[in-house]
Amino acid sequence: MYFEFGPEKLAGKHVLDATFRAYETWSFNCNPYWVDLERTDNISEGTKWPGPKSLDQMGDKYVSAGRGDLCSPEQPNSWIEFNDNPNEPDENLASTVRAFADGKFPRLTLMLRAKDETEPRAWKRFDNNAELKVWYVHTPGVPTSVGAIPGTGTTAACKTSASDPLTVTVDTPTVQASVQTKVEQHQGDEEGSLQAEFVMQRSSTDTTSGTWSQVWSDYKPNSGWVPDGTLESATTDKRADGGLYRFHARTQSHWNYNGTSGELFSPYSSWCYLRIDSTAPKQPSITSAGPYQACLTDVCPASGGPGVAGTFTFSPNAADKDVKAYRWRFMTSNASATKTVNAATTNAPVTRTDIKPPLSGLQTLSVEASDLKLDKSGNVRWGPPAFFYMKVDLAQDASGRWHFGELKPGSGTMTAADTATVGTRHTATLVGEAGTGGSTRARRGAGDYSLRLNDDTSNTAEQTGHAATASPAVNTQSSFTVSAWVYLTDASENRMVLSEPGTNSSAFALYYSSTYKKWVFNRTDKDTASPVFIRSFADATNPPLRVWTHLTGVFAANKDSTTSDDTIQLFVNGQPQGDPVALADTAASYTPWAATGGLQFGRSVKAGTGGEYYFGLLDEAAVWQDARQAELIRQEFRLEADSVPATELVAHWDATISPPSGNQVIESPADPDNPASTSFPYSRGGLALHSGASLAGEDATALVMNGTTGYASATGPVIDETGSFTVSARVRLNKALLETKPVGYRGLIAAQATPAGKESSWSLWIEKLDGAYLLNFGRTAVDSTGKVTATAVAPAELPVEDQQFDTWVDVTGVFDATDTFAAASDGSQHFGVAKLFIGPFIQASDQVAGLAVPQQGSGALTAGSGQAAGKTGNYLPGDLAELRVWTGAMTPSQVNDQIAQPST
Repeated sequence: MYFEFGPEKLAGKHVLDATFRAYETWSFNCNPYWVDLERTDNISEGTKWPGPKSLDQMGDKYVSAGRGDLCSPEQPNSWIEFNDNPNEPDENLASTVRAFADGKFPRLTLMLRAKDETEPRAWKRFDNNAELKVWYVHTPGVPTSVGAIPGTGTTAACKTSASDPLTVTVDTPTVQASVQTKVEQHQGDEEGSLQAEFVMQRSSTDTTSGTWSQVWSDYKPNSGWVPDGTLESATTDKRADGGLYRFHARTQSHWNYNGTSGELFSPYSSWCYLRIDSTAPKQPSITSAGPYQACLTDVCPASGGPGVAGTFTFSPNAADKDVKAYRWRFMTSNASATKTVNAATTNAPVTRTDIKPPLSGLQTLSVEASDLKLDKSGNVRWGPPAFFYMKVDLAQDASGRWHFGELKPGSGTMTAADTATVGTRHTATLVGEAGTGGSTRARRGAGDYSLRLNDDTSNTAEQTGHAATASPAVNTQSSFTVSAWVYLTDASENRMVLSEPGTNSSAFALYYSSTYKKWVFNRTDKDTASPVFIRSFADATNPPLRVWTHLTGVFAANKDSTTSDDTIQLFVNGQPQGDPVALADTAASYTPWAATGGLQFGRSVKAGTGGEYYFGLLDEAAVWQDARQAELIRQEFRLEADSVPATELVAHWDATISPPSGNQVIESPADPDNPASTSFPYSRGGLALHSGASLAGEDATALVMNGTTGYASATGPVIDETGSFTVSARVRLNKALLETKPVGYRGLIAAQATPAGKESSWSLWIEKLDGAYLLNFGRTAVDSTGKVTATAVAPAELPVEDQQFDTWVDVTGVFDATDTFAAASDGSQHFGVAKLFIGPFIQASDQVAGLAVPQQGSGALTAGSGQAAGKTGNYLPGDLAELRVWTGAMTPSQVNDQIAQPST
């Protein structure tokens, strides 16, 4: 008999002991015989007799039950319990269940069998109501709210760049952290018996080039334990003035069981850097002249709005005499939004009328003062930050929004509703040609629909499908923003995404240019037959086809009294492309003119004639009657519903349903319950097998690779890698083959090649260390020659454990293009962050795996091989069941629900 358990009840629990019990209802005779409990590979609908491979012994029992009064003494039905015998080291139930609870493998399959199956008298029957009982404590999680109090105040801050550390003006700084459990089992409950441990290091030269060594540590509380969510603080002993330090924290969990006790530790948080400098400028004062008001203890009025300028005055601290500059930013913005201003004279206050909060809700304005002197690392020193807390009113809603969710294929629907709530509604009417209508390939995932335009390759007639509103959806004479998700299938000509025409030309156009081979947002100087086109270009050329990309165009009429500083700017996947383009600088004849025609989806209109028709999919289009701030554009790019970003499965290869002895891993069908149904909607084609790879398996099909030549491949890419994405593989690592590899060997589970050089734009891999193996997810950026320009590696917290070999493990990489990190000497934030999940759990690290520059892969997408560290090959000693890729960065709960949890 097989019993299979899912991980949901055990997630976040550290298992101390485990008992498996099954109810015996019949035995062949009254004599006891040995019954084995073994862990096996997983079972599924495809499992064939004699069943999956046995992996490890869990325990055994010498019993007979279920014969009632046929025996003397009587042998009634009975629960038979299996628990580790300390005198038998081959019994591993507790350690296996512990690894299972830690997310090391997705399902726990246990088999009951007679130790000697050839002995009929050993045969037994058990009911199907087996139980797995565990004794546990809460697994500690990485602390939150880690930071240092820079002066004598109460607000802590953390800076993650050694080149731009937090300045602390006292020589006994106070650090803090909020202890956590790894998983909050019951929302709102206080759980765990926890402490916070702090560790501080100092640079040997007090510069960024020095080596780090530990100089202080402490834990709080000093005695006893606290539940999760408790904020603990510790004050260091006296530290050296001018010293460069860094610190981090971890959560410690305490347990007692069966007369023994122990401690558990979470991974450390990321490093926070600080420099002690008693002579640095102190915290300046911040006052507001409106519209924003400072939050008080019990009052925090909302005012202004995202992008609405406020007037603030920065003044030097009363203790300072030589302040020469200030810098400020909002804490919800990335650090590249930091702005600096010099004082007119030394120690003079500065008033700014152009400070614009990026988002609504509670916002914190951070301001630092500087005397423009250099610190020991040669960087300008800035004093500790002062904070101004305010509540920003809600952002202006979209004045037009089209989800296209009503365009179900085959429904005959030819209109798309404008679901915005501001202003007048503008229904979009479809003009149908072959390949125009609705598509199940949609950015919000299964059950959603997008607008399909001219996407029929079998049609050779002129394809002019588009959609349009009857009247202008946005006033192009005032500030506005337009955006849409695009899935372009043909780049042979200009492909228009959105435009709005006048009598002779379009007031704006968001489109792909076949001339420049870039995405473009433009405005025209006047409504004439031969206008001057003023363009904001994408940074990258030759964007990939058949991938989802988010485009945004912003027109900012910055002042009503003049057009000299009107600008346009293109954003791709939430990232600004170059600097804003001043329209008057390009065309002295420019004037902001108002379009008179309806908003066009998928074509341009010039003098009443349509052209530049779009080929592919459009989805989630929106317009706003204001110039959106960068943070709001990134928020739109995340495509959130109830704070959860939408994801779309755009590639899915499944070896378990592939014909054995076939030559490719086929795509998952559109209907997982009907393998004979229509093929996967994105039709990527199968993963072609190469020599040394086969579709085989003892009881179910898998992609089996020999670790020396075998792999499978398709043509990529399948995602826009300058945006957010998720990739997940279910892999079975072959320990015997891995042991034959040299130290440093990388076996690639899945990878996408870069355009040049022997590297992968993204990859999941197993790396052999000295005496251990480590799973990783990483990204690599290269220049046109293939030279590496940036890397980001997210490693597993711990090496692969014995229980993870030779069984299925879910390995997931998430790249969040909206996440930021400190990368440059000025501490500015750049691009995105890579994160690794093993099973449902994110792998914490004290280093942020940030990619400093965008990178788009091309060419081969591979499973079981690839390019890395300047080498090709990197063959995987192991097997693959599934490989899936999503547009969008999954949250931990989405990884659990869509990847780990369905395997219950």
